[in-house]
Parts: sequence; C-alpha cells; structure tokens
Amino acid sequence: MVEHKRHTAIVLFTRDLRVHDQPALAAAVARAERVVPLFVLDDGLLRSTFAAPNRLAFLLESLRDLDGELQAMGGGLMIRRGDTVREVVALAQAVGAGVVHASADVSAYAQRRQHRLARACREVGLELALHPGVMVVDAGWLTPASGDHFRVFTPYWSRWRAEPLRALASRPRHLVLRREVDRGHIPTLKELTGNAPSPSIPNGGETEGRRRLDAWLRSGLAHYGERHDDLAADDTSRLSPYIHFGCLSPVEVARRAADRDGGEAFLRQLCWRDFHHQVTAAFSRIARDDYRPRGDVWNDDAAVLAAWREGRTGYPLVDAGMRQLRVEGWMHNRARLVTASFLVKDLRLDWRAGAAHFFELLVDGDIANNAGNWQWVAGTGNDTRPDRLFNPVRQSQRFDPHGDYIRRWLPELATLGDARVHEPWRLDATARGRLGYVAPIVDHAEAAAAFRARGRTARPAEAKR
Repeated sequence: MVEHKRHTAIVLFTRDLRVHDQPALAAAVARAERVVPLFVLDDGLLRSTFAAPNRLAFLLESLRDLDGELQAMGGGLMIRRGDTVREVVALAQAVGAGVVHASADVSAYAQRRQHRLARACREVGLELALHPGVMVVDAGWLTPASGDHFRVFTPYWSRWRAEPLRALASRPRHLVLRREVDRGHIPTLKELTGNAPSPSIPNGGETEGRRRLDAWLRSGLAHYGERHDDLAADDTSRLSPYIHFGCLSPVEVARRAADRDGGEAFLRQLCWRDFHHQVTAAFSRIARDDYRPRGDVWNDDAAVLAAWREGRTGYPLVDAGMRQLRVEGWMHNRARLVTASFLVKDLRLDWRAGAAHFFELLVDGDIANNAGNWQWVAGTGNDTRPDRLFNPVRQSQRFDPHGDYIRRWLPELATLGDARVHEPWRLDATARGRLGYVAPIVDHAEAAAAFRARGRTARPAEAKR
C-alpha cells in the first residue's frame, strides 16, 4: 500500500541544526509534498541565561550554515521571533500545514514547550510528530529493573554499550518550499545582545562540525584513550559544541567512532552525555535542586567567588582552567573537574554558583551535562562516592607534569621550572613578588581536613573518572 504524501509539513528545528541524519527533516520530506523548515528565536530563551553571547554567536553561525544547506536543496530556513508555540501554529495555518515534525528533548524548558505545542496542535487539528535526534539512545529507552531511569553510570553504560544504534536518516536531496511565505531573516549578534562573545570561540555550523569530525577521526581518535586527560596536549575532540547544537548527529558520531582504535573510550564520553540527559528527563529540576540532598551548608562570599571566576585563586591549574574558559568559551574536561571540585570542596561555595558561571561562558553549555556534572562533583548527584575530591596540585602534577598547560594560560608563571610551576607559593617572598601571581586563597590540606570533619562517611579520594 502506497502512503500518499500530505500537502505541507513544518520541520521545527531546535537543537538539531543539521541536514545529515536529521530524523525530523527526513520524515517530513518522506511524507509531505512541501516542507517548511522553521527556527524560532524564542523570546523566553533570549531573555534567559540560555542566550549567553558565546552560545548566541555559535547559534547564529549554525543557523546561517543550515540555511545555506537548505537553500542548496531548493528550500531555505524560515526564521521567526516570539513564542515558539504561537509562531509554529501561526506558520502552519499560513501555509496550510497538516503536521509539525520536531526532535524530542529533555530539559525542563524543552519538555514544557513540547507539552504546550502538543496541546496547541490538538486545538487546531495539527499533528505533532516527535523524533529522536538529540541523544544517541533516547531518554526512557533504557530503564533499570526498578525505577524510571538509571541513577548509577556503570550499569547504564553496560546497557547503553549493548544497545544497537538506530539507522541513520537519509540526507534529503531536494526540498519544495512555499515561495510566497516571508522567510524572515537571521539577525546579527548585535541585534540580540549588546555583549561581545569571548575572543576565541569556535565557528558554528554543520559544515565546520563535519570538517572537525573528519579530522578527529583521521588523526585524533586513535590516541584518545591515553591522551584525553593530557591537559597540555589538548587531544580531546572539541566536538561538544557541535553535538550540543545538533550540528553533528550524536548517532552518526557514535557509529563512525565505534569500530576504530580509541573508539571505546570516546563512546564512554558520549554515554556520559546520554546518562545525564536521561537523568534530566526524569528529574527536570536538576539545574536548581540537589538530586540527592545531603544537607550541605554553603559559604556566601562574593569576593572568593569572584576570585575563582577570574582565575585568581593562587592554584595554577584552577586559574589556568578558569582563564581558558573566559577566552575560549571552553575548558578541558580534566580542568572542569578540578575547578569544580575546588569551588565546592575547598571553598565550600554552592555548586549552583559555579554551574551558573560555566553556563554563562561555555559554548557547549547544556543544562543536562552542566548541572549533572556539577552535581556529580558536589556529591549531590550521581556519583557513587560523593565524598571524593580533587587535589589541585596532584592533579596538575599528574596531568600537566611539565606545566605547559599552566604556562599557556598563566604567562606570569612562564619562567618557573617544572617543579615550581605547580606550587609557586613555595618560592621565597622576593621571588613570589617578582612573579606578580596571587597567593593561595585557601590551604588545600586544611580545606580537605575540614571537609572530612563535616561528617561525610567516606574519606575523600581522587576520582578515577
């Protein structure tokens, strides 16, 4: 039996800004005579922390790239600004669409948007079809014997690794677009914000993402297992912004990496992303509330928080990571773990303050990953050993033994040898004065002892993640 194509369908793009393995787009092209690709600049998001300059700049480049890809197929990207649900319904009525295709997502905002859109579509007789596309394995697809989601990573990884990957959706060859409809325009960054992005953020878009993926698979993946924690080598993929915005399909990335040298270690990181997403789907308050409350009492010291944010703690690895974040809108994952641990375990500042600062600057800033990882470090999330902490000196000695990463981001320490660059406070007063580097704002040994004395059951240990 041949399925007759419906007249017109809308594809609502959100965090899936690509044409390769885009299930919502592929389904619309297969089932409709005309396809209207749409992106809505949602005023609710533009007024929130989601719309930080680094992510906005990356988003706008990604939209321009997507528009070019769609135009090459004979179509183009419709741009609207306002409330997403209202704009989708209005455009559907204007073009006579019968169905809206979109990718399902898991954040609290996305889930509210999906519920509102489903209700609005029912009211006007529209069909809403939700598709995979944001995760490798959709949230809710894998569940433990009891409960609606996995709370511990290792059993999730075991199930996730054994799960067959879905087939890739075909890239459409041709689109037929309603020419009489006003397409709108992609704004400039200045039209959306008066704030400038960090100076060295990556270029956005699927074209750039696929170029980087090809290069990574060709020359980086094979060494990932032994080098991904090497701070100075910087041998991670740096694909996270492209996966976050959906410029790259996480399923395609997983498929292409799976059978290559280094693939297993890399897949584990993709699994961590899915793990936090399935937790967020079940616990939508993850960015606000402790997943596992432990009765923590946090300090409230604006000056200490500012020193951490600005990379002035006196601990070189912590400060190097925070300065990298400010310049690149990105931070090496090992540095993310150490800087986060220092904030909550040494300085005893609320993990939410740290998560907010990361979210303000990270191009790959993602509610599920950011909040999930911060709660993991804080001991309020999905870590089975919530009392572990990271010693910033031992971490720098282990993962930046020659101090090259530190010197790259702390030029005031450029003259120090390998032994002193990790602990510049051990120099005599005259030498320290010449450096112009701040003294430590806390003694790590004392902070660790105080942390242990607060009554958590297990002795803190170095995380093996």
